[in-house]
This record gives sequence, structure tokens and C-alpha cells, in this order.
Amino acid sequence: MNRLSGRAARFWAVLAIVGTLWNCAGGPTPGADSSPTVSPVDPAVAALPGVDDGPLPTPMLQPRSRWVAARWAELPGFPNDALNEAWNAWIRSCERPGAAFAALCPEIRLLSLASGEEQRRWMLQRLQPYRVEPLGLATDGLLTGYYEPTLQASRTRRAEYQVPLYGPPPGLASRKPWYTRKEMETLPEVVSLLSGQEIAWLADPIDALVLQIQGSGRLRFVDAAGGAQMVRLAYSATNEQPYGSVGRWLLDQGQLREASWPSIKAWIAKNPQRIRELLWSNPRMVFFREEPLSDMDAAFGPKGAQGVALTPGRSIAVDRDSIPYGTPVWLVSGGPVLNLQRLVLAQDTGSAITGAVRADYFAGWGPQAADLAGRLKQPLQLWVLWPK
Repeated sequence: MNRLSGRAARFWAVLAIVGTLWNCAGGPTPGADSSPTVSPVDPAVAALPGVDDGPLPTPMLQPRSRWVAARWAELPGFPNDALNEAWNAWIRSCERPGAAFAALCPEIRLLSLASGEEQRRWMLQRLQPYRVEPLGLATDGLLTGYYEPTLQASRTRRAEYQVPLYGPPPGLASRKPWYTRKEMETLPEVVSLLSGQEIAWLADPIDALVLQIQGSGRLRFVDAAGGAQMVRLAYSATNEQPYGSVGRWLLDQGQLREASWPSIKAWIAKNPQRIRELLWSNPRMVFFREEPLSDMDAAFGPKGAQGVALTPGRSIAVDRDSIPYGTPVWLVSGGPVLNLQRLVLAQDTGSAITGAVRADYFAGWGPQAADLAGRLKQPLQLWVLWPK
């Protein structure tokens, strides 16, 4: 049997097992309409026999969260999500799975060819939802967004490109934390350490700050002959200083009423003489490394903290002390920017992403992603989907 036919045989075997388990659990019979007619959050919907009834597991404790077992019927919108859109992100997680999911990854890969209903049946049979809660007093969850900026850049310093982006400087590991952003610009000995570590130059210091906050980006270099090259700058290290939100600084200064990027940029346009003061309010600096950006790479986001490429709309950054990397998560958030009830994968983290019910939603790249990420700030509920 060749490799392709072997994969096909395993795929159909998995589906046969899933179908058998589903029918034993009271699921639709072959030929019946298996599409849901109502959402399982409707109280009139009965529990799924053999799958969504019986005693629930005991709560599970994480360093910064408590997981409380829940019924699938408690997950808003579960029958309606286009699971196939999330499955590629799940397969990405299987490139570097945690111990809890490694045994399931062969089935996850095979089910990439299955229908959404078959994927849903498999999830019901193999996974247990747990509602994510804080360890202490209940607090509202928070969903924000991030994206991969795309910027014009120069490989050399010239008139319109005066803002450097650095690779890790020598001796970075010998001093923790390393120098602050302000010290890197004002202390001659630190300026000397950074000399020669420039890997690109930007025209706008706020673009550089945004790139550092997002953690990676795409740079378009144009040479003297008019040729263009697109590369990715990936996160390499930081100076390990605490992250300071420039939006929070402006709020504390009484300069803004709401800290969105559109409002921050509007303030900068009116106060260009205070840009350096604004930048120095965030002592944290990110250092980058350059990576080639092939056509294949360009179709995906940068690698997150899990070490796998991010998928727009299906990858989130989390507090790893609340949710381990590679965990499938049911995310629910409603607000003025987005209404989300969908399967996502915990594949990244960030210095500002702390707490039990906290997530950063990867929006992708381009102007629309930048706009969404800049405005997204709304309530959040999370359920981890853990192997039974």
C-alpha cells in the first residue's frame, strides 16, 4: 500500500470510528439531516445522550486560572462555527504539540479532509469543555487585537529614514534588565553598543513603536534601481524592561479619554514636539531578526510563542500560566467591533497579556487588520477544550 492510500485508509477508519461513536451516543443516523436547527445554548435543547450528560469532571487548577467543567450545550454558537477555517490552525499547533494533545494529532490531521459536522462530532467525543475562571474574585475578561504591520523601510540610514530597528546587541544577556528605551537613545556608551546592530531604518518613530508592540512585521525595502524586496522581521529578544502602555500614559496625563490607536495618532499629530516623551513612557524595547518571506510564508502570519505560524482570525495570544500553548479554545466576545463565537488556538503570548480570561486576537496583516486590532477592546469568555 502506498503512502497516499495508507493515509486515506486511516482517514476513513477514523471517520468510521467517529460515526459509530456518534450513533451510539444518540447522534443522527446515516442519511438524516445532521445540521443543527437551533443553538445548543437554547434551554429547550436536550443534552446529547452519552456525550453531554453524566457527571462532570472536577475543576482543574492552573497557576493563574481555574478550569470548571461545562456542558457542550453551554458554548454559545458551537453548532454554527465554520470549523474548517480553524482546522489549519489546529494542524499548525500539531507541529509542536503539548503532551496532552500529541496523541490526538494524527486524528486531527486526518480530519482536515472531513466535513464541519464530522469535525464537530469528533470534538464532542474526544474533548471536554472547561470554562476558564480567575483564581480569585471574578473579573471581566478582556479581548484585544494585534496584527502584523507592513512598512516601507531602508537598509541604510538616509534623509527620510532616521529611525533604527535593532538586532540583539552584544552583551544583552549579561545585564538584566538591559538599558531602557530612553537610556538607549541618550547614554553615549549604550549608543556605542548599538552601533552596527541596525537591521533596518524606518521613517516614523511611531511605526517603529507599533512594530515593537506587535512583535513582528513585514518590511518592504526599495533599492536605488526601484527593485523591491519584502522580508519579515521576527521577534528575537527584549531588553526585559517592563512594558509601558503609551495609551495608559496619555490617559494618566489627561490627554485622552479613550486609548485607541486612532486617538493616539490624532494626539501625536497635534503634539509632535512630545513624541520622544511619549516613546520614553514605554521603557521596553524589542530586538528583531530578519527572515525571508516566500510566497508560502506570506500566506501565514509570523511564528508565535508556540513556535508555529499564526492564522488570522483563529490564533490568539494568552497568558501561558492560564492556558497552555496549543490548546483549542472556544472564544466568545461581543462588542462594537466584532461578535465572535468561534474555535481558536492558543499559540502566542505577549507582555501585556496577563490574567485568566485574557486574549489577544491575531487579525492578520494589512490596513483592515491594523484598523481592527487598533479598535478591539471588549468583554471576553473562554472555554478550553481539553482531551477526555
